[in-house]
Amino acid sequence: MALSDAQSAETAATPQPTAEDPFGFETSYARLPERFYARVQPAQVRDPKFLRLNTPLARELGLDPSKLETDAGLQVFAGNRVPASADPIAQAYAGHQFGNWVPQLGDGRAVLLGEVTDRIGTKRDVQLKGAGKTPFSRMGDGRAALFPVVAEYLGSEAMAALGVPTTRALAMVTTGERVLREDVRPGGVITRVATSHVRVGTFEYFARQGDQEGVKLLADYVLDRHYPDLKQAENPYAALLQEVTRRTGDLIAQWMLVGFIHGVMNTDNVSIVGETIDYGPFAWMDSYHPAACFSAVDMGGRYAFNQQPQMAHWNLCRFAETLLPLLADDPEQGKQAAYDALAAFEPAFDARFNAGLRAKIGLAEELDGDVDLALDLLQRMGEQNADFTLTFRRLSEANGADDGKDGPLRALFRDSAAFDAWAAQWRTRLAQEARSDAERQNAMRAVNPAFVLRKHHVYRAYDGVLAGDHNTLDALLSVLADPFGDHPEHADLAQPPQQHEVVRNTFCGT
Repeated sequence: MALSDAQSAETAATPQPTAEDPFGFETSYARLPERFYARVQPAQVRDPKFLRLNTPLARELGLDPSKLETDAGLQVFAGNRVPASADPIAQAYAGHQFGNWVPQLGDGRAVLLGEVTDRIGTKRDVQLKGAGKTPFSRMGDGRAALFPVVAEYLGSEAMAALGVPTTRALAMVTTGERVLREDVRPGGVITRVATSHVRVGTFEYFARQGDQEGVKLLADYVLDRHYPDLKQAENPYAALLQEVTRRTGDLIAQWMLVGFIHGVMNTDNVSIVGETIDYGPFAWMDSYHPAACFSAVDMGGRYAFNQQPQMAHWNLCRFAETLLPLLADDPEQGKQAAYDALAAFEPAFDARFNAGLRAKIGLAEELDGDVDLALDLLQRMGEQNADFTLTFRRLSEANGADDGKDGPLRALFRDSAAFDAWAAQWRTRLAQEARSDAERQNAMRAVNPAFVLRKHHVYRAYDGVLAGDHNTLDALLSVLADPFGDHPEHADLAQPPQQHEVVRNTFCGT
């Protein structure tokens, strides 16, 4: 069944923001049966302080920043005060973690307050991460150390500015308290905004318990809230699987085009709306290597850079398994419907990735051999230890004729002859197009960022915050908000790490 008439009517009555409650939350997920979540209250913290309020995002959400940056707003972002319109819950879900089934995970340190409707009419979840224990915390304290809070804020906002679908960060606060990890660290809370916090693992939670009613309720909720147009399809559940598959394929291609490695692509970290979610051991590559892997716990490279398409498809297969009883009464017909829907992944990935590669090397027209030419450059970059972001950015400045000014670009390759050989082929291909150098260079600069969030800069910003110096954090946020600009005053933030700054292992920070 879909949402009941009473549930739909309750959801339709949108609360209005007030001086006492500037959010005016809707709480549709909390209207689902109680086995979908646990009702919780955020933990109180001693001495919260704003580290950042995302004013542009607040406006995008239809919220008044002046009401959020008050002490009352701070107390909400810290978890000390729950707005009247909120119905705080921790969502239940399960997941395959590194291929191993874990029957219950859930929001162990996150509290969903509710939803707000943004300026274009999309409902967006607002969630506190690091807000204390929930029934899903297992042996954890439910808190967040400040470093992963800073990293997720920077990472998600950097991704959004690159134009890649992602969760966002509305605020980060320090708590004035310490959390115990490998050592004692300062604590923080991040407010995460997502189109949805429903995951592949949410469907698995019910399917693996044999709770087909729960799977159907969840699927109907997702259709009602996120994909209402699909309800008119001949088979809405097959259409849902196909659309989630298509969006995920498109998303992974966008990650690959900017050199992003998620690091922990478990099924509980796969959004049902095709957004990047759960920034843990993530990284943007410095030197390109197809098998780059930064997660300290991913010893076998399951989620390495070049494994991300395969792992995304594997996760979608687990999603398809949960929907099989809804796809058809006959099991064989259900399997065929699943295969047909999952077949949308490769075309979606290839279309985005191939078009993106052509754009990155400045090709406006589509000719045979273009993708191979781009892949040849990537292979040479891997062999020559060339920086991913800088190679494409400096290529954006190169001219169609070899004018001897490729020095800074050639210097990125240990053996510049490897680049020279490729560049000769590239310039021959450019000669087949009518665009001027200036037109092509402008187009290339619009898709090849000068700035990505390099991990050593995250550490530098964090160390500055601990020392009471926010200059690096402020500068990072400034350039990451406009990653395709030049920002000569912050040219250092475009540079790869020195040898002593290289970050080889990253952690979830939980």
